[in-house]
Amino acid sequence: MKTETSSALHTDLYQLTMMQTYVNRGLQDKIAVFDMFFRKLPFGNGYAIYAGLEQIISHLTGLKFNEDDLKYLETLGFNSVFIDFLKDFRFSGDVYSMHEGEVIFPNEPVLTVEARIVEALLIETALLNIFNHETLIATKASRIKQVVVDKKLAEFGARRGHGLGASLYGARAAYIAGFDGTSLVEAGKQFAIPVVGTMSHAFVQSFENEISAFRAYAEENIGNIILLVDTYNTLKSGVPNAIKVAKELKKRNIPVDGIRLDSGDLAYLSKQARLMLDESGFPDIKIVASSDLDEYVISELEMQNAAIDIYAVGTRVITAYDQPSLGGVYKLVEVIEQNERIPKIKVSDNPEKNVLPGRKSLYRIINRKTKKAEADYLARYEEKLPQVGKDLLLFDPVTPSKKKIVKDYEAIELQHKVISGGERCYPSPDIKQIRSYRQKTLDLFWEEHKRKSNPQEYYVDLSLDLWQLKNKMIEEKRLEYNS
Repeated sequence: MKTETSSALHTDLYQLTMMQTYVNRGLQDKIAVFDMFFRKLPFGNGYAIYAGLEQIISHLTGLKFNEDDLKYLETLGFNSVFIDFLKDFRFSGDVYSMHEGEVIFPNEPVLTVEARIVEALLIETALLNIFNHETLIATKASRIKQVVVDKKLAEFGARRGHGLGASLYGARAAYIAGFDGTSLVEAGKQFAIPVVGTMSHAFVQSFENEISAFRAYAEENIGNIILLVDTYNTLKSGVPNAIKVAKELKKRNIPVDGIRLDSGDLAYLSKQARLMLDESGFPDIKIVASSDLDEYVISELEMQNAAIDIYAVGTRVITAYDQPSLGGVYKLVEVIEQNERIPKIKVSDNPEKNVLPGRKSLYRIINRKTKKAEADYLARYEEKLPQVGKDLLLFDPVTPSKKKIVKDYEAIELQHKVISGGERCYPSPDIKQIRSYRQKTLDLFWEEHKRKSNPQEYYVDLSLDLWQLKNKMIEEKRLEYNS
């Protein structure tokens, strides 16, 4: 799969100024561990869908400064020692990540970087840029897919995306999350996503009359004849003219594939159009609907039994219309000195911003009887889970009195090594495999966790050792700065 070439300068200035400080003081080889995660679910949803891993791997394995980059950094005042250091700079660390398409939750490490601190700092901006954008779009797309269920979904949002890259990778994220195709040809080329499309109002307007436009389009697009019927009057002009063209083509054994509604009362118009098409002998002509659709509008249309076969969603998926940012973060959790792992913690006046210390292992606990996920479970990296068949204590890390015992479970490890010593060590899955994995992992969750409004909370629990370490380190910092 082809991915966009990334620049080493896709980073914030302070990453470079900190890197220069480490280099000047001979500390550039200190090994650090960073976790990438998010704190709050978007859209009031019960889960998020991880997207962007392939682009992250491509960025890290191709990372280098070219001559123009170095000349520009000289103009910013960076010294010659640091510039020389950057000439042969490559990412040489290890990266552990969940699978792309995974169902993810707040405060669990979606991706972990273990690398020289200068490398780990440089990549923060790009990693968060990719993760925050693509995961947000994938999560929005998954919400829409939840209400459409078995009907087809097309992504039509390229012209409303926040730039060329946002539209391109947004189309990919939407496809991973369950959309069936995109209108963006470049996304089809780069990512092997099915490309779909109809016609515009301008095309219809450019002809002497509507039926002439329909005839011309049909003659030139056999196999993809979808006629836009709302340019003038949907039920008095558009649908009747589409039926006329369908009858003409039927004599030549050429089918009209569909009609598209792009305005008006879509529930009423679709039902009336379906009736007209069926009575004219065209029950196989599909009805496509567009016009500022999202999960809320589609849910209402489905409740009204709208006769819509394919939903084309644009602005509200490609821009994640009702939430501008995911809010993912990238935090130092450990340093390694003389082969000793030293956990680190960030303590905030806002308790929800306290960072879990140390390298961690992350598991999904599956109930063997129900085949459903009970909770995600974070443990210290050196811990071992209780053996299968033994009891596992799960408790809410915020309210420890809320607890339960799981007796018959399977623990699925969620992080996997994707980069080793700067080189990819993870097979690049086909985008259809990522999409299929997303559905498989989503099926592990109860419908209560997946509903559109007021979903039941899914817990990310801590092992007792990790919970105690966190509280011990918070208390130590409190005493240190209050003494």
